[in-house]
Amino acid sequence: MITMNKSRNILLIGALLISIWIGVSSGVFGITWKDIGQRIKLPAFTSNKSSFPSTVKDENVRVVHEESLVVDVVDKVSPSVVTVGISTTRSTGRPFEIDPYDPFNVFRQQQPGKMEKIEQDIGSGFIVSSDGLIVTNKHVVSETDAKYRVITINDKTYDVQKIYRDPTNDLAILKITATGLQPIEMGDSSKLKAGQFAIAIGTALGEFRNTVTTGVISGLGRGITAGGPFDGVGEKLDNVIQTDAAINPGNSGGPLLNSSGQAIGVNTAIAQGGQNIGFALPINVVKEALVNFNNTGQFSRPFLGVKYKSIDKRIALLNDVPEGAYIVAVISGSPAEKVGLDKGDIITKIDNQRVAGTDGEVAQIISRKKVGDTITVTYWRDGKDATITITLSEYSG
Repeated sequence: MITMNKSRNILLIGALLISIWIGVSSGVFGITWKDIGQRIKLPAFTSNKSSFPSTVKDENVRVVHEESLVVDVVDKVSPSVVTVGISTTRSTGRPFEIDPYDPFNVFRQQQPGKMEKIEQDIGSGFIVSSDGLIVTNKHVVSETDAKYRVITINDKTYDVQKIYRDPTNDLAILKITATGLQPIEMGDSSKLKAGQFAIAIGTALGEFRNTVTTGVISGLGRGITAGGPFDGVGEKLDNVIQTDAAINPGNSGGPLLNSSGQAIGVNTAIAQGGQNIGFALPINVVKEALVNFNNTGQFSRPFLGVKYKSIDKRIALLNDVPEGAYIVAVISGSPAEKVGLDKGDIITKIDNQRVAGTDGEVAQIISRKKVGDTITVTYWRDGKDATITITLSEYSG
């Protein structure tokens, strides 16, 4: 009996709820579900943008902000970025060619081809003074017998009057005759952090001027060998910036920028065989070089005056000699010659710092010194060690 009453009550409650639902939906009671939702403060489900999740709105804001930031930086910096072009003459012939119809003379000598004048864009640079000083890479302007020109964003062309090449860094300063140029603003590369936003501008592939790419600072303190596809020259560089902002051949010498439009590096090299791996010289190296240049009219670099080959541990054991830098030549008139260093000596220490026989080690140690500094050099000769004092002079090559 009790069970039957419970069942009857459940049926009555169900019927009542259904009646209420039908009544509200049809408007018989003079009230709608919207009114009920407002009274009990239920969220209104609408299709307007305010109902979208906040993460979507934040993402849209971030994308728009990033786009406007890049546009602002490009507008600000582009007048300071230039294309570097070359004018030179090269032979178009080959010394030998294949003769497929003569099996007994597969190669036959060909007459040298005619000399042809070549003009092409080969790199990038950026303006650092209103009166015509431009920074680029040394490997971009490595041909000493060629003529170079720079082209601004508004297609004005200037002949390069003078080139100053840094003997220890992949840097060069070009001098053009101009006034009223817009110098780039330089930042502080010592404050860079991995993951920081980065923008590169340059003449990609030596063809597409003022190409803009974006990315982040991927790493700091890298060591690389830099060079260009147009010259085949390589130079070992330390403490460079790694970025995934696309840097292509022809970007060399252009600026790497932060989100404020300040130059934080000089685009220098790409990793062969890698994707989105580019490198730039820190801008603080450029700032230091410019201070020396403005004070002396040239790149002031300390000079020891030896040419050497590195002797690592394996070579040292095979030849029963110490590790270090084996001197293959001493430059005439250099500080090294004046104190008696000679061909065949092995430098083992500089200022009590061991020379372990890695490539470029002596050059790196000397590059951290200043013109006029006095150093102690320990060297090995005829089975005996000796130590001498040398005063570094200024490089004039």
